[in-house]
Amino acid sequence: MELRSDRIVIRGGNPLRGRVDVRGAKNLATKAMVAALLGETPSVLRDVPDISDVTVVRGLLQVHGVLVTESETPGELLLDPSNVETAHFAEIDAHAGSSRIPILFCGPLLHRLGEAFIPDLGGCRIGDRPIDFHLDALRAFGAIVDKNYEGIHLTAPNGLSGADIHLPYPSVGATEQVLLTAVRARGTTELRNAAIEPEIMDLIAILQKMGAIISVEPNRTILIEGVDRLTGYTHRSLFDRNEAASWAAAALVTHGDIFVAGARQSELMTFLNVFRKVGGAFDIEEDGIRFYHPGGELKPVTIETDVHPGFMTDWQQPLVVVLTQANGVSIVHETVYENRFGFTEALNEMGANIVVHPHGLPDHPRRVARRDFEQAAVVTGPTRLHGADIRVPDLRGGFSHVIAALSAEGTSRISNLDLIRRGYEHFVDKLADLGADFDVEG
Repeated sequence: MELRSDRIVIRGGNPLRGRVDVRGAKNLATKAMVAALLGETPSVLRDVPDISDVTVVRGLLQVHGVLVTESETPGELLLDPSNVETAHFAEIDAHAGSSRIPILFCGPLLHRLGEAFIPDLGGCRIGDRPIDFHLDALRAFGAIVDKNYEGIHLTAPNGLSGADIHLPYPSVGATEQVLLTAVRARGTTELRNAAIEPEIMDLIAILQKMGAIISVEPNRTILIEGVDRLTGYTHRSLFDRNEAASWAAAALVTHGDIFVAGARQSELMTFLNVFRKVGGAFDIEEDGIRFYHPGGELKPVTIETDVHPGFMTDWQQPLVVVLTQANGVSIVHETVYENRFGFTEALNEMGANIVVHPHGLPDHPRRVARRDFEQAAVVTGPTRLHGADIRVPDLRGGFSHVIAALSAEGTSRISNLDLIRRGYEHFVDKLADLGADFDVEG
């Protein structure tokens, strides 16, 4: 049973040792649940994590008439969209405020009901994350977008038709939007500069199971031939590679040894390369990956975040904590979100030496193309971390603060844990299973 408190007191210094089980990816399971809206028959989704983002999407589906039930198998949901209906603004707003997923309901609801309403969007405050890509794509399909003080109302009086769409940036969310809209639009859609993350490929596999015709072409191009109807699917979610990488960083910074059950090498290869360069060790096994500190000093690295198959932005935050213990100067170039280094302020209060350059390091050699808003963090280590009082700012930053506290000398108080529960299943229970020394407050 997960301990439902928003604050914990952590006493650092204990290596994390043991096993954690990683289930379906937050970034896939929630989108797969939305995809069920497109089918005319029920869908079965397996390995659904017990996280708050899933609860939000489940609530949004239910207010639109989708029957969502849990089977006797843990993590298995049955989604029956037979009676999809228009939801009242107040019902949608009650669920949508804490997530950005609602924007992805637009295409499926336009197909099913001819209209969709999206209130103000929430989510982690790590950057602007404009929804213009989404709205421009929906307009290209023929949707009429009307913004008002309550949110965004969309209609499709003439239905939706295939479109030629070129994304200015390979946005995961915008790619998902196009896929979920194009599969039942009249004609063919060509999407260029698409995201090709593993979660995108898994969503394409789900849509193909439902009857969609989708071709992934070279050079980030996806072709979608619209079909008249889709059926339900049965699918097991891709494992959460972000959670797996987070526990790997936790093992390394605490001098621990964690077996991450369910993790797979193929989706983590870029992370594994950097993990090894820093000085971490891992063993690939059939049912997971063991991550551990092999002894000796950690080494500095230079990292550039990028879209897949580059180094994920979600990986850099827990890894920055590791780099505070590396012997030398590390540089992290953040090219995806402009405010992703906000979490480093708390690390500096704990004794880290991290200097954030808000406009990047333009003269530093690069492989990834610069973006106008990018930042860079220069991390000098090793530094001795000490306990502090910290309020979690966002999902990955919050996890990073927790593992910093676990490796620090003294006591830390971590609050606003609900943000961490957005993406980490049974987070507090897993800490206990790994031998962390903490108390739950409140």
